Amino acid sequence: MHKHWGEFIGGIAMQGKLVSTHQLGFEGKKIYANQNTEDGLHIAEGQTIGGNMVLKAKSMESATELAKKCPILFMGGTVEVRDVIPMN
Repeated sequence: MHKHWGEFIGGIAMQGKLVSTHQLGFEGKKIYANQNTEDGLHIAEGQTIGGNMVLKAKSMESATELAKKCPILFMGGTVEVRDVIPMN
């Protein structure tokens, strides 16, 4: 899988579309509105976010086409494509 990830991320970088990517760790804290904290990660429907990638894309459709090649899909995972709203 390392080869597939390298090819996937490298291909996007070579196109000048990669902004950043991070694999998330397995330790974390959840903070609630009442300021209570709890060790662990947010898990919904048995899944948690494993990483993120920020890309340059002209449209949601072009970003989706890039995401369809993500190696996690071949392992039974899912990919979510979202827009980014700059904080000005």
